[in-house]
Order: sequence, then structure tokens, then C-alpha cells
Amino acid sequence: MTQQQPNNPLHGLSLEKILTRLVEHYGWSGLHAEIRVNCFNSDPSIKSSLKFLRKTQWARDKVEALYISTFS
Repeated sequence: MTQQQPNNPLHGLSLEKILTRLVEHYGWSGLHAEIRVNCFNSDPSIKSSLKFLRKTQWARDKVEALYISTFS
């Protein structure tokens, strides 16, 4: 029951892959400069950031939008 999503640039990408690629591209300080979220500034890690982003939809939306604007 999987549907194809040819117009969705995030199709097939997990939040962890998105965040990892953004950190590789911007670094933690650069990512914090783009998206003012404390989890990117205060003792940042992939695990803690994923925990926050999974609970906070507005922050996840900003991360996904930054990924699309950067890599699409």
C-alpha cells in the first residue's frame, strides 16, 4: 500500500538523514544560525536534536524547508 510521491523531495528520507546532511553542510553553529533552536546550540547531538524535532512540528517543518532550499 505504498504510494509513489514523485513531487515530494523528502520522499524516502528519514529525519535522521536530513539532519545529518544539514549538519555536514552547515555544522552545528551554522545550523543554529539558520534555525534558532536551542538543541542546535546547547550541547548539540543528532540524538537529542531528533528527540526534540520529533516532538516539535514547527521546528521539524523549518528543518525540512531548509533541507529543500539547500539541496533541491
